[in-house]
Amino acid sequence: MSTRAPEPVERLIEALARLPGIGPKTASRLAYFLLRSPEQESIELSDAVRRMRTETRLCSLCFNITTTGVDPCLLCTQADRDGSLLCVVEEPLDVLALERTGVYRGRYHVLHGALSPVEGVGPEDLRIKQLLLRLESGEVSELILATNPTLEGEATAMYLKNQLEGRGLAITRLARGLPSGGDLEYADLTTLSQALSGRSEM
Repeated sequence: MSTRAPEPVERLIEALARLPGIGPKTASRLAYFLLRSPEQESIELSDAVRRMRTETRLCSLCFNITTTGVDPCLLCTQADRDGSLLCVVEEPLDVLALERTGVYRGRYHVLHGALSPVEGVGPEDLRIKQLLLRLESGEVSELILATNPTLEGEATAMYLKNQLEGRGLAITRLARGLPSGGDLEYADLTTLSQALSGRSEM
């Protein structure tokens, strides 16, 4: 007796397991959930994936995700945005996170990754050349490096800082420190160190 699922189910499990954060067990649970759910739910899911692939593209200016036929994207064309501020992020999800705050009113540039020699990701694999070309207009006066506080994110921020020195551009980094509502005793050493070195006047 075979211990494997039918071939179409196996293919779905393998496809789901390739998604980030989804292991074989979760992929199996998702596949069998779809198998038990009404057919319409599976059709809607496959249609949503197909439409995402066919009806989206990258903005030619900031490289955020936009819909086909809308280029530059809506964030790049909003008249009330401050063109002198440019925030550099790793991924389109970072743009969504910053937009949810309702605080930032400048423009964005999405790198689509971070430098990682271990994974073979170099400057030529990111949208760095396009960023440098974009800065040549002289409109931007402050560049906010909002890469993640990881080894790769820090390496990317340092690389960009070195590339942009001497251009008369203010280069800033997002502040780091203690989360609101957190207790000092539970903070790790890196977070506490960053909170101390980035302290501000009351």
